[in-house]
Amino acid sequence: MANHTSAKKRIRQTVRRTEVNHNRISRIRTFVKKFDVAIASGDKAAAELAFRTAMPEMHRGVTRGVLHRNTVSRKVSRMSAQVKALG
Repeated sequence: MANHTSAKKRIRQTVRRTEVNHNRISRIRTFVKKFDVAIASGDKAAAELAFRTAMPEMHRGVTRGVLHRNTVSRKVSRMSAQVKALG
Protein backbone atom coordinates (compact mmCIF):
# COMPACT_ATOMS: atom_id res chain seq x y z
CA MET A 1 0.00 0.00 0.00
CA ALA A 2 1.15 3.52 -0.75
CA ASN A 3 2.58 5.61 2.08
CA HIS A 4 3.24 8.96 0.43
CA THR A 5 0.40 11.44 0.13
CA SER A 6 1.00 11.86 -3.60
CA ALA A 7 0.91 8.10 -4.15
CA LYS A 8 -2.37 7.82 -2.24
CA LYS A 9 -3.84 10.60 -4.36
CA ARG A 10 -2.65 8.83 -7.51
CA ILE A 11 -4.46 5.67 -6.42
CA ARG A 12 -7.68 7.64 -5.91
CA GLN A 13 -7.30 9.27 -9.32
CA THR A 14 -6.64 5.93 -11.00
CA VAL A 15 -9.76 4.37 -9.48
CA ARG A 16 -11.88 7.32 -10.64
CA ARG A 17 -10.42 7.36 -14.18
CA THR A 18 -10.86 3.59 -14.49
CA GLU A 19 -14.53 3.91 -13.59
CA VAL A 20 -15.11 6.79 -16.02
CA ASN A 21 -13.30 5.00 -18.86
CA HIS A 22 -15.26 1.81 -18.21
CA ASN A 23 -18.52 3.75 -18.46
CA ARG A 24 -17.42 5.39 -21.71
CA ILE A 25 -16.50 2.06 -23.29
CA SER A 26 -19.78 0.55 -22.10
CA ARG A 27 -21.73 3.42 -23.67
CA ILE A 28 -19.91 2.94 -26.98
CA ARG A 29 -20.61 -0.79 -26.93
CA THR A 30 -24.31 -0.09 -26.34
CA PHE A 31 -24.48 2.10 -29.45
CA VAL A 32 -22.64 -0.54 -31.49
CA LYS A 33 -25.05 -3.24 -30.28
CA LYS A 34 -28.01 -1.09 -31.31
CA PHE A 35 -26.41 -0.79 -34.74
CA ASP A 36 -25.94 -4.58 -34.93
CA VAL A 37 -29.61 -5.13 -34.08
CA ALA A 38 -30.66 -2.65 -36.77
CA ILE A 39 -28.46 -4.42 -39.35
CA ALA A 40 -29.87 -7.81 -38.35
CA SER A 41 -33.41 -6.52 -38.81
CA GLY A 42 -32.60 -5.52 -42.39
CA ASP A 43 -34.13 -2.05 -42.04
CA LYS A 44 -31.81 0.34 -43.88
CA ALA A 45 -33.33 3.50 -42.39
CA ALA A 46 -32.92 2.20 -38.84
CA ALA A 47 -29.39 1.02 -39.62
CA GLU A 48 -28.42 4.43 -41.00
CA LEU A 49 -29.86 6.16 -37.95
CA ALA A 50 -28.03 3.79 -35.60
CA PHE A 51 -24.82 4.29 -37.58
CA ARG A 52 -25.13 8.08 -37.43
CA THR A 53 -25.58 7.93 -33.65
CA ALA A 54 -22.84 5.34 -33.02
CA MET A 55 -20.15 6.99 -35.13
CA PRO A 56 -19.77 10.19 -33.04
CA GLU A 57 -19.73 8.15 -29.84
CA MET A 58 -16.89 6.03 -31.18
CA HIS A 59 -14.93 9.09 -32.28
CA ARG A 60 -15.53 10.66 -28.87
CA GLY A 61 -13.92 7.56 -27.37
CA VAL A 62 -10.83 8.30 -29.45
CA THR A 63 -10.81 11.92 -28.29
CA ARG A 64 -11.10 10.85 -24.65
CA GLY A 65 -8.32 8.30 -25.07
CA VAL A 66 -10.22 5.10 -24.34
CA LEU A 67 -10.04 3.70 -27.88
CA HIS A 68 -7.31 3.77 -30.51
CA ARG A 69 -7.85 5.93 -33.58
CA ASN A 70 -7.15 3.14 -36.07
CA THR A 71 -9.47 0.71 -34.28
CA VAL A 72 -12.39 3.13 -34.49
CA SER A 73 -11.57 3.99 -38.08
CA ARG A 74 -11.61 0.30 -39.04
CA LYS A 75 -14.87 -0.37 -37.22
CA VAL A 76 -16.61 2.71 -38.67
CA SER A 77 -15.50 1.66 -42.14
CA ARG A 78 -16.93 -1.84 -41.65
CA MET A 79 -20.18 -0.45 -40.26
CA SER A 80 -20.51 1.88 -43.23
CA ALA A 81 -19.99 -1.02 -45.61
CA GLN A 82 -22.70 -2.99 -43.83
CA VAL A 83 -25.16 -0.10 -44.23
CA LYS A 84 -24.34 0.23 -47.93
CA ALA A 85 -24.77 -3.52 -48.44
CA LEU A 86 -28.39 -3.29 -47.22
CA GLY A 87 -29.35 -0.99 -50.07
